[in-house]
Amino acid sequence: MNLYLLRHGLAAERDPQHFPDDSRRPLVAKGRERLRRGCAALRALEISFDRILSSPYPRAAQTAEIVAATLGLKKRLEFRDELIPDGDPQALIRYINRLRPVPENVLLVGHEPDLSQLISHLICGGPAAGIAMKKGGLAKLEIAVELRYARCATLAWLLTSKQMALLA
Repeated sequence: MNLYLLRHGLAAERDPQHFPDDSRRPLVAKGRERLRRGCAALRALEISFDRILSSPYPRAAQTAEIVAATLGLKKRLEFRDELIPDGDPQALIRYINRLRPVPENVLLVGHEPDLSQLISHLICGGPAAGIAMKKGGLAKLEIAVELRYARCATLAWLLTSKQMALLA
């Protein structure tokens, strides 16, 4: 299985006046545009997804919706509370492992520092890998045997949104 992790795009700044509930911050126009360029890179690399699982928070949901719409995968998009900030990564892994048919390529769309911590646990078994995902950044993990919340993956690559735009 290949597990792709995408951090949401550039979102509205934290502002207690406009967004007293941080979970409601949306993408900004620049963030949506960068994501569209990143999707062009996904097409150029011929990457597709059997499932797209996303945090339901607007900035992540909008990111996932752009990817799903651009790649023609709207029916494969699902929102999961396990991907909200401080969600339950072990429950997420249990959910992925129950998917049938077993997916070959899964995209997770979420937030920092949760995505970087998940990558770290999957590639080295703990939080010490020192990974930091940029907004709109995409990582590819290759799972050789079984997906579990422990060392089970190899980091194939980690790209920023600017690097993805260069690949388009």
